[in-house]
Amino acid sequence: MAALIAENFRFLSLFFKSKDVMIFNGLVALGTVGSEELFSVVAFNCPCSPARNYIYGLAAIGVPALALFLIGVIWNNHTWNLVAECHKRGTKNFSAAATFLLFGSIMGRASVAPITWSVISLLRGEAYICALSEFVKPSSLDKFPAEYGAEVLAKFPCRDVPANLTKFRDEVARKLRYESQLFGWLLIGIVAVLVFLTKCLKHCCSPLSYRQEAYWAQYRSNEDKLFRRTAEVHSRILAAKNVKQFFGFVALDKEEKELVQEFPVEGVQPSPQWNAITGVYIYRENKGFPLYSRLHKWAKGVEGNGPTPEGHELLFLAS
Repeated sequence: MAALIAENFRFLSLFFKSKDVMIFNGLVALGTVGSEELFSVVAFNCPCSPARNYIYGLAAIGVPALALFLIGVIWNNHTWNLVAECHKRGTKNFSAAATFLLFGSIMGRASVAPITWSVISLLRGEAYICALSEFVKPSSLDKFPAEYGAEVLAKFPCRDVPANLTKFRDEVARKLRYESQLFGWLLIGIVAVLVFLTKCLKHCCSPLSYRQEAYWAQYRSNEDKLFRRTAEVHSRILAAKNVKQFFGFVALDKEEKELVQEFPVEGVQPSPQWNAITGVYIYRENKGFPLYSRLHKWAKGVEGNGPTPEGHELLFLAS
């Protein structure tokens, strides 16, 4: 049983670590759908009070979406690469197109979860009905009693209304749910069109062939995996040496002893090397040969992130 659970977690981990943008975005969307359903069942509770419904309904849609957007920005590696780039080198080497594509990549990836949350909220309609029920004009309801006003309309989402208003409550709920779902479907359509146009524009403007883009994606993924794995081993071996120097010995398991013996670590990389491989990378070529990352540029001994020797800047492609 434990082995089965471990294998399932490993499978999910591989999916979440995948560099395939479509898979990643799909998983984010599915997770957001589940979170929104849980929120609606457990947490959403319309106050059914004038002036409070509107604030609560909009907050139920907008605040989680904003939080998900900020989390998406924080989790995006490009965000911190941009921070490091601005801190170390500034953005003087970026063209307007490169800057636009960089921010577009960050904002686009971060928008998957909040858009999904907003769409699901609108399709369910509960928050929209809660927010706007009190603003329905009584005159738009056929034979609505004149003695009732916004206070009663605000209670419609809670079904706490007099018996003679039941049919009006159902009519208001049906009307507002129609509007909410219409906005939800329109949002889906607009996002789909924007994604389609963005993909077309990217491939039309890219200086690389489809196969070279696929190779570049594979290279970035493999470089990142190998770098992280090697950095973990390097830091463990370095830590073991320092602990041994302090205590006179170090308690290692069998695997760690094999690592220490197999990979001797003499020291650490100086800060200039770390700075050279950290930051935003804009695709470059050196004498016609591609440079696929900052680490690749450093390994080839190419300095700077300015224009290519041919005098033009090539397209930035997000990883």
